[in-house]
Amino acid sequence: MTTFDVVELARSLIDIDSTTGSEGPVVGWLADWLRARGYTVETQPVEGERCNLYVTLGAPVVVLSTHLDCVPPFFPSREEDGLLYGRGACDAKGIAAAQVGALERLRASGETRVGLLLVVGEERGSHGAHAANRVPPGSRYLLNGEPTDNRLGAATRGVYRAILRARGRAAHSSHPEQGESAIEKLLDALVALRTLDLPVSPTLGATTYTVALIDGGVAPNVVPPHASAEVNFRIVGRATTVRTALNPLTHLVGIEDVVEVPPVEMVTVPGFDTAVFPFTTDIPFLSAWGQPLLFGPGSVLVAHTAEEHVRIDELRAAVGHYTQTSQALLERSED
Repeated sequence: MTTFDVVELARSLIDIDSTTGSEGPVVGWLADWLRARGYTVETQPVEGERCNLYVTLGAPVVVLSTHLDCVPPFFPSREEDGLLYGRGACDAKGIAAAQVGALERLRASGETRVGLLLVVGEERGSHGAHAANRVPPGSRYLLNGEPTDNRLGAATRGVYRAILRARGRAAHSSHPEQGESAIEKLLDALVALRTLDLPVSPTLGATTYTVALIDGGVAPNVVPPHASAEVNFRIVGRATTVRTALNPLTHLVGIEDVVEVPPVEMVTVPGFDTAVFPFTTDIPFLSAWGQPLLFGPGSVLVAHTAEEHVRIDELRAAVGHYTQTSQALLERSED
């Protein structure tokens, strides 16, 4: 068996473009790599030719998990000043490599009760997680990997995404009084949104939101008959409480629910710093895989950016952290 190097594996994964929807090449490459090292690798169909990888040596009590898809645009790996750059360096191909490294160490010690789930589609719709949750292995703990600066997550926020849709009446722009501008209605709603009291949690803080997409109008010389905005809320409780808070906007816009993901509280183990994170993960969609934990090298502040990177020493340390956490969970399962 060849010597394992976490940076080498991470760079191999990063250098294969796996923008969400196009994960096939990286899934195939890694499946072959893992099988060549003696792991049992099962594929879980997701959508079309897209599939997850489920990696085992025995019956798992603990399953490490993360995702192999990335946001666009793709850019390859490079090492510079102790940092590993590239799309997926911290979100989440570096994490996948560190989790494989933990499996290698555990196997070398004779431990076979830890598995690995690598899903597709986390960045857009969590299709891989939904598919995996239909075929749980009976594991007791799920240690999910996202960039947390090598801290254990105590909790994460959820997501509520909605479309605010305004309706107007078209008219020639030389006679705007004959029409009704949907764009002006939408703008009034978005200004009013700033004044609303949104839910606050003592643990997770205040609900935040981003007006992420805006669309409207048909031509520059026509009073716009329609306009819409997609708003992404990072929620700290039930999505219905945010939806209720938006009721004052309904005289201006219709509100359509798009996505709801609940906030989650996680399991922790001694010996690690913990933190609450404002992002969401696949964990809510993998409930059948065991009690959740969240941990990973790298910072979410550089994920999805043109300078995505992870510190190489942090990446190497994560191998030991995943190993240590898995061993602690195995001991806990025996109590």
